[in-house]
Amino acid sequence: MAGAEGPRMVIPMGRAVGIKLFSDGVMVVGFSQIPAAGGNVIPAKSCGLREGDVITHINATEVDTIEEVQEQLTQIGGEEMSIRAVRDGKTVQVTAQAVQCSTDGSYKLGAWLRDSMAGIGTVTYYDPVTGEFGALGHGVNDVDTAQLMPLESGGVLKASVTEVKKGVRGTPGELHGQFDNQEDIGSLWANTSYGIYGTLEQGDLAQTAPMEVAAKEQVKTGKAVIYSNISGDEVRSYEVEITKLFSKAEDGRDMMVKVTDPALLEATGGIVQGMSGSPIVQNGRLVGAVTHVLVGDPTQGYGILAQRMLETGEKCKISEDVE
Repeated sequence: MAGAEGPRMVIPMGRAVGIKLFSDGVMVVGFSQIPAAGGNVIPAKSCGLREGDVITHINATEVDTIEEVQEQLTQIGGEEMSIRAVRDGKTVQVTAQAVQCSTDGSYKLGAWLRDSMAGIGTVTYYDPVTGEFGALGHGVNDVDTAQLMPLESGGVLKASVTEVKKGVRGTPGELHGQFDNQEDIGSLWANTSYGIYGTLEQGDLAQTAPMEVAAKEQVKTGKAVIYSNISGDEVRSYEVEITKLFSKAEDGRDMMVKVTDPALLEATGGIVQGMSGSPIVQNGRLVGAVTHVLVGDPTQGYGILAQRMLETGEKCKISEDVE
């Protein structure tokens, strides 16, 4: 991560925030039978749509929300329509025919749809020069289909952690928080397998000084700390140990991390959902971020290299600028 002017410098964060995403298209997350004059039918399934498909157009009209889909179904009625969707990165097209529900008279396809998601997560780093940030260290996936949510737009909100559901063996714990819905403090422009990326309009979340981003070869097994926000809006450092480094981790699981800090173990049981993105610092450098907990042992989990996150964010930003 060293450039002409020296190593990349960013601020490690560890701050919990509210995250909201609006999808580029409408995702099919399930199917349901529609009671119609000829019996119970599922037009969406009959025409060839599958769970995980992202509907982008009905006839020639682009659709990004559930309301827009319903508007099209109301206008088209029982006539045939062309549905364009994205499946595994490729465009598919099917011909469908909505049916009139005998219960409420509306035209339906029998598909459960999702167009947005919201939750709590942790910001990993913030660049005070550009205002850009990376968070989570993994993508935001749909809860039903496990597919990466295609991002149309998104925002970041101030959040306060109100409660911790402690993790135990076999059941991951979780942070619960309250969002300030009055104002976005940042915008999202990428949802990737290696994290979410965007720009913070308010840099006052940062509570530490910038530090160097470690290159892969500078990360070692041994003692480290994570910055995490498990109560209110306070970020604290906790002792961990990097127990293993993986040379080829295409899924972003670059290291194994074990929580050793007694205070964190007492409060959370180890790593819990919502802590994803907590920065890992070693020898004065940002080396990575916590990403996943081991369900069978909540004291341990995986982490992604900070170098990988920074490089991913830079590629996404270049792509957005080109578009």
